[in-house]
Amino acid sequence: MVVDDERLLVKGLQRSLNDAGFEVQTAYDGTEALARLEEGGVNLVVLDLMLPGVDGFEVCRRVRRTSSVPIIMLTARGDDVDKIVGLELGADDYLAKPFNTRELIARIRAVLRRAESTAAVPVTTTKTGETIGTDAVQKQVQVIRYDNLEIDVPRQQVRLEGREIELTAREFDLLYTLARHPGRIFTREILLEQVWGTGYFGEPRVVDVYIRRLRQKIELEPASPRWVMTRWGAGYYFREFD
Repeated sequence: MVVDDERLLVKGLQRSLNDAGFEVQTAYDGTEALARLEEGGVNLVVLDLMLPGVDGFEVCRRVRRTSSVPIIMLTARGDDVDKIVGLELGADDYLAKPFNTRELIARIRAVLRRAESTAAVPVTTTKTGETIGTDAVQKQVQVIRYDNLEIDVPRQQVRLEGREIELTAREFDLLYTLARHPGRIFTREILLEQVWGTGYFGEPRVVDVYIRRLRQKIELEPASPRWVMTRWGAGYYFREFD
């Protein structure tokens, strides 16, 4: 679904996305977008920030209360603060206006691939804490358990003390990448390549934003994390346990 109050832009994007093989719903304000999302059947949202009434930030906030549908935010202000806030609210990617339609289509496909790859893995059984395979995208390992944290790969679910934690597809991929290699330090650049993909050319600080969001969801005390650790000047790692 494309959500923007610029009707000519929406119509142009709808034609281009149709030509690229996508079925497209449209909405011109936040209220209409939320109503359409309630109806279901939306696999991804291209969402402008500057909407009349309910703005893009608020739409994203409300959607993330109940859904992990991928969201790509559009912003005309070119403000890094807007981008960071949008990502903190749960957006999966962002694109500054004016943009190349082909780049938007490429990002849509990349985000959808990431979302689909986390849900299309056959279920098998593994030992507690065992990791199998070499490619994070292929997700060969099925379940990772460390103490009271469980990462169920096929179902893209994370449970802490038996309680399910709602993560976006990107947050899940980030946690999985770190957890399958406990103790290994990942730089921002490596995480961008492995989680966001080699075609991502956005703000590197997005990694810090997602790490912060991840800690807020899985850590009992985000300021003193137990699982996702920082090695200052080097990167991030998942804590090793004996």
